Amino acid sequence: MLVYATAADYATYTAKPAPEGIDAAPARASERIDELLLGAVYDTDANEMPTKPKEREAIKRATCAQAAFMLATGDPYGVAAAFKDVSIGSVRLSRAGGGASVPPRHAPDSARILHTAGLLPGYTFDTAAW
Repeated sequence: MLVYATAADYATYTAKPAPEGIDAAPARASERIDELLLGAVYDTDANEMPTKPKEREAIKRATCAQAAFMLATGDPYGVAAAFKDVSIGSVRLSRAGGGASVPPRHAPDSARILHTAGLLPGYTFDTAAW
């Protein structure tokens, strides 16, 4: 699995110290970025990382934006769209739906960063709303 950013990158991007437990966030965020980059065309090295500095930087920043979004929404696995209400004690789950708006799976800033860098040729649709 590719991980496009580190905890240090996250701290630089947010201009704040990385929170405790940040190490897993860039990996999870990289998975979401891979979803956005599906079909994108760019040169990669032997490690499948972008070779052009502008593209590498955009993907790193998009990953940091995605990690910040996931931490802010408290949804590191992108499952909030599946449920409108979750409880842990005595487990209670309610299915999302019924016309209610669901949180997006991808950070809007991530899509904008990738689009501006020319890595996304069109518009990004968040499938969680569909």
